[in-house]
Amino acid sequence: MSSATLLTPARATAAAGHVSRPAARTAERSYIRALVVLDTAVLIVAVLVAYVARFGDEPPTGSEIPYVLAAPGLVLAWLVSLKALRCYDDRVLGYGADEYRRVSSASLRLAGGIAIAGYVFDVGFSRGFLGISIAVGTLGLEAARFAARKRLHRARSRGSGWSRKVLVVGDTAHVLELVHTLRREPYAGYQVVGACIPDALLAPVPQRLGDVPVVGSFRGIPEAATAIGADTVAVTASGELTATRLRRLGWQLEGTGVDLVVAPALTDVAGPRIHTRPVAGLPLIHVEAPEFRGARKLVKGLVDRSAALFALALLLPMLAVIALAIKVDSRGPVLFRQTRVGQGGREFGVWKFRTMVVNADALLAELSARNETDGLMFKMRDDPRVTRIGRLLRKWSLDELPQLVNVLLGQMSLVGPRPPLPSEVARYDGDVARRLLVKPGMTGLWQVSGRSDLSWEDGIRLDLYYVENWSLAADLTILWKTFGAVLNSRGAY
Repeated sequence: MSSATLLTPARATAAAGHVSRPAARTAERSYIRALVVLDTAVLIVAVLVAYVARFGDEPPTGSEIPYVLAAPGLVLAWLVSLKALRCYDDRVLGYGADEYRRVSSASLRLAGGIAIAGYVFDVGFSRGFLGISIAVGTLGLEAARFAARKRLHRARSRGSGWSRKVLVVGDTAHVLELVHTLRREPYAGYQVVGACIPDALLAPVPQRLGDVPVVGSFRGIPEAATAIGADTVAVTASGELTATRLRRLGWQLEGTGVDLVVAPALTDVAGPRIHTRPVAGLPLIHVEAPEFRGARKLVKGLVDRSAALFALALLLPMLAVIALAIKVDSRGPVLFRQTRVGQGGREFGVWKFRTMVVNADALLAELSARNETDGLMFKMRDDPRVTRIGRLLRKWSLDELPQLVNVLLGQMSLVGPRPPLPSEVARYDGDVARRLLVKPGMTGLWQVSGRSDLSWEDGIRLDLYYVENWSLAADLTILWKTFGAVLNSRGAY
């Protein structure tokens, strides 16, 4: 490959601004070692708590098992189980739910293995000691992993922290699309440091795709990865990357420490809906259809209404205080009812605490030129129509609490897309209209990802992702993240 089509290592390094592969591997190993230390500390505490809770200050008498020795053995066996279930695999650390699933699976399998061994060898291991250890240890491991991940995410968002250095390979348009996707969530840990494009697209001088340096063509991908210190090659769509060339690329990367990942054209589909099945030597990707009805939907509706009823009963004193504050602050009704569009395009009245002056709708036309969003919604950071108490309610999202009544009536869900106005729905195209396939929610991916700070396009993308991939587990995750978004007041105005 000529020097005209491939940046020199020094120039590529400077252009990409990357951390060398040894340095990146060192940061990765440091993070994994920290996890091991953290897990060990959590397990020691869990076992000590179980020992004190089960046996108290006095050692157990009349038992054939020396628990003073069995307790450290349990910690060691637990760490081995975590290692065996690949809970320290860098491919699952720092992003996604697989890390948490593996930790839970390792803990439960250990408990099951000990129980079976005790039955087979007729050893009377204390069920109370084991049960408390597993319960406290599993919760502690999950909490510790969550805290470690949040710290890693903050570091990655600042441009530091352990991340994968990615060389993107494909046609220009697909490379730019993949780069945009990876950079949209920097906390995922994929830092693009270079790109390889087809020979026909190479210029005689070093070139860039946006701010990504082009470091070579398809003829020298392994060499380009080495030159810029990449530890991952991400292949996206290209007519020149045939199955044979892709297979050979995998062979060329063997033993180099560089991972090969393939980014399919299929996007915004959650893992549980994707199944890979080999057919005639081809890894065919089967995508299950979204689920809009059935038993899981009935369970979701039951959970929504039960939780809304419980929350209303619990928050009744707070609701009364808020209502009194609104009445004292400005004239007008306490509640504000607005027509929104729900599942299937059916209109309903959504309830909120009033946060604006009574003639807010009449003043909207005068403020339309000051809209700060790029879509169909109107959002303004310093909206003069908002009352004093209204600003406080909006900051903490307390104005939306009356929507629990809408959830109780079955018009809304706790989690779902934002309920749109009829004027917005009238301008929906075919894709955006898919938001109406499920009930709107009090919170959702849009709210926990930045709310009004997001662009219209990103908000719609998140809503459509939820519509296509909803699950009860995802709902619980979003509800948990909602508390953090509210406390941080992200995008609340």
